[in-house]
Amino acid sequence: MRHFRMPGRAAGAAALGLGLVAGVTLLTAPTASGHGYTDTPISRQKLCANKTVANCGAIQWEPQSVEGFKGFPAAGPADGKICSAGLSQFAELDDPRGGAWPTTAVTNGQSYGFRWQFTANHSTTDFKYYITKNGWTGTRALTRADLEPQPFLTVAYNGARPAMTTVHQGNMPSGKTGRHLILAVWTVNDTPMAFYACSDVQF
Repeated sequence: MRHFRMPGRAAGAAALGLGLVAGVTLLTAPTASGHGYTDTPISRQKLCANKTVANCGAIQWEPQSVEGFKGFPAAGPADGKICSAGLSQFAELDDPRGGAWPTTAVTNGQSYGFRWQFTANHSTTDFKYYITKNGWTGTRALTRADLEPQPFLTVAYNGARPAMTTVHQGNMPSGKTGRHLILAVWTVNDTPMAFYACSDVQF
């Protein structure tokens, strides 16, 4: 049997390369292979991608990438950084713009199709939809205290993959007036991650 030995310099370079890869692996949070965003009611990231609003930064080129840690509201993005999933490169999504984000007109209690578009789907735990409390004006970055404590709609997937275009039929909350924000959270099943989408609405 013949044995081949890598020369010392090459071996050292290979070891260094492996070390660098290991270091990168340790420093990088695991991410999902699937990505998506809501476009009904239209999300802030989709408004940016459509160029409906200006000065959006990087999110205009990748509205599907608002990915942060899951476990909301007990875990996940920090208050004030929820709409960007805590990603500094997408901080424009947290900017309230003085309450000037375009809104989608909705009605109390109406049956509504909440639509997601996926660039790649992923094994899913569930989708949850939260809404702000009455009195929210949209003039400051979103916090947990701004939201009703329980989602008004939860759609369980139990590990299944959603279709590339997925609509969740549900009812808008009742007893709401004026401007509100709907936070949609897509929780990935087999990674520590979730995707976040903020949609401004007007009742």
